[in-house]
Amino acid sequence: MGSSFGHLFRITSFGESHGGGVGVIVDGCPPRLALDLEAIQAELDRRKPGQSKITTPRKEDDRVEILSGLLDGVTLGTPIAMVVRNRDQRPGDYSEMAVAFRPSHADATYQAKYGIQARSGGGRASARETIGRVAAGAIAKQLLAKAHGTEVIAWVKRIHTIEATIDPASVSLDDVEANIVRCPDAACAELMIERIEAIGREGDSCGGVIECVVRRSPVGLGMPVFDKLEADLAKAVMSLPATKGFEIGSGFAGSLQRGSEHNDAFLATGDGSLRTATNNSGGIQGGISNGEDIVLRVAFKPTATIRKAQQTVTSSGEATVLEAKGRHDPCVLPRAVPMVEAMVALVLADHLLRQQAQCSLW
Repeated sequence: MGSSFGHLFRITSFGESHGGGVGVIVDGCPPRLALDLEAIQAELDRRKPGQSKITTPRKEDDRVEILSGLLDGVTLGTPIAMVVRNRDQRPGDYSEMAVAFRPSHADATYQAKYGIQARSGGGRASARETIGRVAAGAIAKQLLAKAHGTEVIAWVKRIHTIEATIDPASVSLDDVEANIVRCPDAACAELMIERIEAIGREGDSCGGVIECVVRRSPVGLGMPVFDKLEADLAKAVMSLPATKGFEIGSGFAGSLQRGSEHNDAFLATGDGSLRTATNNSGGIQGGISNGEDIVLRVAFKPTATIRKAQQTVTSSGEATVLEAKGRHDPCVLPRAVPMVEAMVALVLADHLLRQQAQCSLW
């Protein structure tokens, strides 16, 4: 019920923020794929808490345990189960929130829907749930790289009102990882860090935008009508906590252009492959990848749990004021970069297998 994603490359995540652990089952991964297990751990290290002065101080090693689906580091074609144990649990930090709904958080709607909720740390609504997605996405990245040399890289484009201009064609993973805010523009990154720290000292939070590029995407990924590639990408990234907006290619700015300005003219090639003079389509036309770089952006709202006093109600409907305790990111974006990459990779891996299944018999 809402915890599984994908068709042929399918994942199911499990666990709560302050339960025994969180993890994922990956079903449909092709057999005989040699996995770099250190690369899976490296992706989890990029999203783990306590990694810098601008992230939550919760201390978790987030060491992944792979329980099934591998033999000597090679996939068997059977379900791959991965789990990360929760070590630094502090349910007591959420005693007040057990009876008072956090404004703009999932507390109230989970309670209204189910009549019960894992109130400590947000349960399934916590970003800790994304551990399973990132671990599964690390496998999807390796599958894509081996099958087609495909690369997925995301970065922080904007924090609050500070926006960087990044060339998606040239940005590298080293550029992204060069600073703690994961913005490839060093000058902008310093301003972003200062802004996050200043807002955090006030007990407040801020949001921003993450941009992502897919290089060397296979041509032909995506299905007509309901399973268009950009539609599935939108669903994937918008399923991440705190997301509020999605753009691909020119996005909303393209609505200000004329067709003659926006259309991507096709170029003649010697081998008959598709190439375009511009990439306003963001690598996808008619819901199907055309081989150009896929470029997308995701907007994240400010973290809902803040230390500032906020008006709210209790679970019984009585008015109260909440000043949240606990350990929370003043800005989720630096840790959300690998989450966005993971969800994009999962969509592409799934569509790659679907393309092979439908269109590669003859």
